[in-house]
Amino acid sequence: MKINHTFFQLKAFLIGMLLFHIQFGFSQEIKNSALYKTILSKDSLLFNIGFNTCDVKQFENLYTEDFEFYHDKDSISDKARFLKTFTSGICSPDRKYNYRRELIDGSTEIYPLYKNGVLYGAIQMGTHRFYESSAGNTEQAGSFAKFTHLWLLKNKDWKLARSLSYNHQMTSSTAGKSNLFDNGPETEKWLKENKIPALGIGIIADGKLKQVKVFGELKPGVTAPYNTIWNVASLTKPITAITTLKLVSSGKWDLDEPLYKYWTDPDIAQDPYLKLLTTRIVLSHQTGFPNWRDFNESKKLDFKFKPGTKYQYSGEGFEYLRKALEKKFHKTLDQLASELVFEPLKMTDTQFIWNDKTDISRYAINYDNKGNAYEPTKNKTVNAADDLLTTIEDYSKFLCSVLNSDGLSKKVFDEMKAHQVTTKKDKYFGLGFEIYDLGNGNYALSHGGADKGVQTIFILLPKTKQGLVIFTNVDDGYKIYENIVVHYLGADGQKIVDIETK
Repeated sequence: MKINHTFFQLKAFLIGMLLFHIQFGFSQEIKNSALYKTILSKDSLLFNIGFNTCDVKQFENLYTEDFEFYHDKDSISDKARFLKTFTSGICSPDRKYNYRRELIDGSTEIYPLYKNGVLYGAIQMGTHRFYESSAGNTEQAGSFAKFTHLWLLKNKDWKLARSLSYNHQMTSSTAGKSNLFDNGPETEKWLKENKIPALGIGIIADGKLKQVKVFGELKPGVTAPYNTIWNVASLTKPITAITTLKLVSSGKWDLDEPLYKYWTDPDIAQDPYLKLLTTRIVLSHQTGFPNWRDFNESKKLDFKFKPGTKYQYSGEGFEYLRKALEKKFHKTLDQLASELVFEPLKMTDTQFIWNDKTDISRYAINYDNKGNAYEPTKNKTVNAADDLLTTIEDYSKFLCSVLNSDGLSKKVFDEMKAHQVTTKKDKYFGLGFEIYDLGNGNYALSHGGADKGVQTIFILLPKTKQGLVIFTNVDDGYKIYENIVVHYLGADGQKIVDIETK
């Protein structure tokens, strides 16, 4: 316990130091700066030459005499112990495996450290991946880890003074060595340890649903079946978005036509901002509406800012769009979605409304994090933003159709995945989907859902036609996302985790 406490103290100290320097004007180095290039060259000497080739002398020369290494799975090491472990373990003459470290592209952040205006050090933060191989065998990725390095300028030379290695995760290739997600009893045990009543996973490869896995119980003593019905909360919104975008692709609806032509909410009828509302602004969450009008003391809808000027997540926006669509087409949203999405994809277990069709014997009861059950949300009217009922198989079919841009013109698909508005570094909202910039032209489409006893998410990788769906039925189900995402999506999954945790 003392070691872990010390490790996190040092991590907090270094990150605190970093935040102090950011606050007072010393921001992250740009990639073509002299300092950035210098630190990366030292990183290359340390790992590409020192670690990867077992050049002990090169390795040793890059550390200060009082070097300390902190590892979240091991312990604290000084320079002597660290080098002894390196030479007698990873680089011992009779080792069974060869190891290689690779710096993840785009993960590096470097921040200068100054004292009285003079540069004395730098903090390097990033993510790296380790590979292992034995004689005659193919190299395999072993794990990912985040790292923080404190480099100090000593006698005009850069030396590594402190190294932190943490947040170690298995890659998809090594996750199979553990039976988690492939072995039912082991997964069930893991879920109980994390107090997750039920878990559903959909795995998409080559644009097709390859596997559905459901673990846990609907309620004590009742095993969750393959076709468990889940409330997926805000994963309703992508269904509404694609239904709308199919109407746009067929020329029946316009992304940029003002919605007031079809619907005006009485609460904002006198507000001139209402004329700025369009489908594009709704689907990218730039309406200026609160998430729900009930959050307002007046319980009435209003604008918090001028539409189209910034991002604010809003279910009200999707409901506004629903009412405009229904006025235009004289059909309810569930009728439109059934015609354009559910029926063509044979999504027979998906519905907006709780009714006689709902098989309650297959419904995943929702729980708080203390194990208390919530009453199901039995909505009798369509909500464009919330409370869709579906199965892993049905929703995965829908996502496969998105990956393959079924029913969408190229122009509309490009608009859907365009960066309509920035939500944080390397993360954006498109039209109905969140977008992660993974570097080198690669990206992910995603959306999450959260409600009482509901935590759901999906991630799509259009370049490789991969996808992952995760449904849970408990307030804090999100706490197991990271293991699942990295297990199935490997390096791309880790990049998404990194963007979310920055």
